[in-house]
Amino acid sequence: MHPALRPGNRRLSDGRYIGEDAVSEYKRNAFLVHAVTGLSLVVVGVVFYVSVFGVFSDSYLRVGMLFVGGLLLILYAAGRSGSLLDRGLLAGVAICLSLSVYQYFRAAEEIETGLYFLTSTDIWMGFLGLIAVIELTRRSVGLVMAVVAGLLLAYGAFGHLAPGFLRHAGISTEELMTVLWYSFDGVFGRPLATVVSTILIFIVFGALLELLAIDLVLVRLAMAATGRMRSGPAAAATVASGLFGTISGSAVANVVGTGVITIPLIKKRGFSPRFAAAVESAASSGGQITPPIMGAVAFIMADVTSVPYLTICAAAAVPALLYYGGLFVAISSAARNMDLADEPRPKIAFNWRELVQMGIFVLALAGIVVTMVGGSSPAYAGFVGVTLAALLGFAVRPDLLFNGTAWIKFVRSAGLISAQLVVIVGAVGIVIGVLNLTGVGLRFASLLSRLAEDQLIISLILMAIACLLLGMGMPTVPAYLIIVLVMGPSLQKLGVPIVHTHMFVLYFGVLSAITPPVALAAFAAAPIAGSNPMATALEASRLAVPGFVIPFAFIYQPALLLGTGFPLADSAQAILFVLLATILISRACYPRRGKTYMTPVGLALAGALIFFGPLVSWIAAAAAVGVMYVDRLEITAKNQVS
Repeated sequence: MHPALRPGNRRLSDGRYIGEDAVSEYKRNAFLVHAVTGLSLVVVGVVFYVSVFGVFSDSYLRVGMLFVGGLLLILYAAGRSGSLLDRGLLAGVAICLSLSVYQYFRAAEEIETGLYFLTSTDIWMGFLGLIAVIELTRRSVGLVMAVVAGLLLAYGAFGHLAPGFLRHAGISTEELMTVLWYSFDGVFGRPLATVVSTILIFIVFGALLELLAIDLVLVRLAMAATGRMRSGPAAAATVASGLFGTISGSAVANVVGTGVITIPLIKKRGFSPRFAAAVESAASSGGQITPPIMGAVAFIMADVTSVPYLTICAAAAVPALLYYGGLFVAISSAARNMDLADEPRPKIAFNWRELVQMGIFVLALAGIVVTMVGGSSPAYAGFVGVTLAALLGFAVRPDLLFNGTAWIKFVRSAGLISAQLVVIVGAVGIVIGVLNLTGVGLRFASLLSRLAEDQLIISLILMAIACLLLGMGMPTVPAYLIIVLVMGPSLQKLGVPIVHTHMFVLYFGVLSAITPPVALAAFAAAPIAGSNPMATALEASRLAVPGFVIPFAFIYQPALLLGTGFPLADSAQAILFVLLATILISRACYPRRGKTYMTPVGLALAGALIFFGPLVSWIAAAAAVGVMYVDRLEITAKNQVS
């Protein structure tokens, strides 16, 4: 029987026929899709309003955005879930979140006066809100961050029973819930305020660049710029991921966004799948430490340290360039040892529209920086960047103005990523609130100081290990916030400047994305390349070894961070020493065939360049230049013979 003749069947707009049960399912999913789009539009609208006119109400903005973001994630998950049990769980989370937010606003006015004492209903409603935030975090970024928040919540309630230095004096349930839910010291604290008032406009900016297809043009630009290099597509992946990564708040999102293009090209050039995935994950992670946006961490760092945003950008510039320079050297050294097929260099031509799109990207970033230099807020500068990109982009691509599908994709992308970030930072607020209440961060710092016996290098090594462990499985923003709160006081007690402390913590928090056993960026790249995830993580860590050394370098060579009060001559000297060290380390990780003895030589010279005084460093610099010159002569002679 023809589908049109079956009782209860309905014809869709695309010509397909579906049964009665399928009709109700289709309607339900259509409602969820429209609801997700509508809530995303609300989020984007609020972001634009706040970036132009400022914060209208701290309570309504912070709590309201968490509520809307939470509902958005719940509806999105419900539309993708085929399990009745899972949908029931999502409905329960929605009820918990709604009740807790209602209870917050019911008592908000009295709470702000400080004359309100929580009732048992308030306490239970607040607890339901915390559970909802933790569950939404699990659905957004996986189990690790949710477990951390859950364990810290349990520690706040039962930590007075813990052994040793972890034991705290005890916190009443009323005090715990007041701080975590009914104040601006927990879920709705400063990190959430910074995200909703400053960072979300840059999420919208990134989504707009995708809408205008500027991200694809950047990949082609990177291919054209590196086409004459032997490492070709691998070097292009490094450039493209660095460019796109600075506006992406997640190394994993960067891998998925650019890796689907670059990884197949790297494999086609003759590199192994493992190496292709490792290059992409190492390069994508570096985007989070690259100014001017640094995956949105720059704005949070400026807020936490009270150091101007532009100073943070200036300080981050040289280490980021050294990180990518080290990746280039490592990739080139590895390519030299591989039997790569000789292929004609790609001839990539750009039409006028693509050239203009590159210019739009540059102008938009320049507009952001210039606006902030002029004294405007970062949020307004982000709005200026979005406006410039939109006006110029739609002038070049007027067809997109009437492309409803593209607009819906843009709104949903910006809304969902914003909602995820709001919820994640809400979970971070739980961690920060408990750490502040219990003082365990300061006790941890004291313990590290005792273990290291005030020896800076030992403290740094312990700190780096702790940062890698704490950062595993977390996105950049929550990893940075949690680690700097727990570990930051240890370094500052040893006299390390505050910007250097925060940059040290940020680097190891970012590098945890490629460090086994939980290397999220490497694990995201491995399926695209068809490689073993753990082998990919090990290869990515090998490529990024200079990145693990650079944080130590700017502690021992503090003038490396520009704009932190050191003379220009000292900065030039530090840059020279660390640049030579970076080259030596990268080449030591991938020594030439028959030259494995150069690995210990290179590492020893790199250590002398970084960790000892100027006299030893200058001697090591002369030796390093001599070693590289001799190596270059040997390569030239070998090429002439062949």
